[in-house]
Amino acid sequence: MEHKQTAKLEIPRFLPLSELMRLMNECETSVVALCIGCQWGDIEMNETDFGRMRSLLEETESGMVYSDFDEIKEDGGRVHHPVTDYQYGSVRDDFDFGAVLMFHRDDAVAAMSEFASGMPDLRYGAFYALCLGMSGFRKFFHIREYLYARKEGDSRPSGEKQFDYVNPANREVQVEMEEIFTAYLKNVNVYLPELDVRPLPCGSGSETVVSVVIPVRNRVRTISDAVRSALSQKTDFAFNVIVVDNHSDDGTSEMLSAMALEDSRLIHIIPESDSLMIGGCWNRAVFDKRCGEYAVQLDSDDIYSSEFTLQKIVDKFRSGSFAMVIGSYQLTDFDLNPIPPGVIDHREWSDGNGHNNALRINGLGAPRAFNVSVLRSVGGFPNVSYGEDYAVGLRITREYRLGRIYEVLYNCRRWSGNSDAALSQERINGNNGYKDMLRSIEMRARGVINRGIGIQAQEKER
Repeated sequence: MEHKQTAKLEIPRFLPLSELMRLMNECETSVVALCIGCQWGDIEMNETDFGRMRSLLEETESGMVYSDFDEIKEDGGRVHHPVTDYQYGSVRDDFDFGAVLMFHRDDAVAAMSEFASGMPDLRYGAFYALCLGMSGFRKFFHIREYLYARKEGDSRPSGEKQFDYVNPANREVQVEMEEIFTAYLKNVNVYLPELDVRPLPCGSGSETVVSVVIPVRNRVRTISDAVRSALSQKTDFAFNVIVVDNHSDDGTSEMLSAMALEDSRLIHIIPESDSLMIGGCWNRAVFDKRCGEYAVQLDSDDIYSSEFTLQKIVDKFRSGSFAMVIGSYQLTDFDLNPIPPGVIDHREWSDGNGHNNALRINGLGAPRAFNVSVLRSVGGFPNVSYGEDYAVGLRITREYRLGRIYEVLYNCRRWSGNSDAALSQERINGNNGYKDMLRSIEMRARGVINRGIGIQAQEKER
């Protein structure tokens, strides 16, 4: 079907490369409008707005244009669905372009022919390969106008959708996406080879082996569960629990003060500054002289799954030269009943390529544990309340090995008071945009490393 010399195609989000190439080669127009994951019959877009998208493709000299849109709900109501700007680090395979995007056919064919030439048997990732390949040709342009409306697609809460990439049912898809992404990293000279075992910085200087770190603000309903879960751990080493109480005013502070009087292992800190976010609270604990050799995460509304969690984490640290160890967790409701999608274990990780694939996925898992000397050496956490753990995880895996425990060590409770149980579209976009920025930073840093290695190699050859 054509519209003023613009071919209109429909494709599922996951399709074989051969099929997408066939569709492109059959187009006789210079511009293609692609409908992703739905049919054009599900799209309401008038002639004027379609023409504007086409005009802006030419006027901005972009490789691809996409726009904000309205979502048509089951009851007929409409809700704005803004999308985010594409940047260098927007390399997730589930980046939200919306349902309609437009590009030059010749650029698309050239990008896929060049970038995916070594992967002719792709069964799922043709669209992902198209996007990564075309991003090297020209910039993508986000039109911040609501140019069309689409019938509502996935109506699940955001708290459920965010775990799709670790669902075992999607394993084959994720393996292929990693293959495509790894090829892209090599293409842009950001790929890092398997990390060698390297010595870790000297110890933290504390006699305490582990500090459980719990940032908290206004969690009077759950904080005692979290603290008692940590204090009840059975270990062959000394540990403490550092709770950084970010000026709670709902009774949390008083509860913690009383608990600290009962057990000297509980260190209750109220920061001097009132400008700290979660990352800043972590830094307040990690740079405290009472912090142990390892810092282990526990959120203020979650609990460890057994009394041996800390021991298992330290045993993993002791088994190899790991700067960071991450376990697996079970999603539950407030009463600890398992809820979908169940166990999050990040089995997509591989020792040889995990540090590269970490740039594609949207999180590293939990519970997270850090070698404190390494954490201090990389400057700690950014002072934000979302993505702070991902930021420092990427930074660490640039140089150091990460250890995985695929056994459930942690119960992550989803409940009405949970901060990320259900988020607005604007909040989701902000979160995703921030993580894309973190990927941009890390990819550029790894590119600098590779350029330095290339220069050294050239000098040796002279």
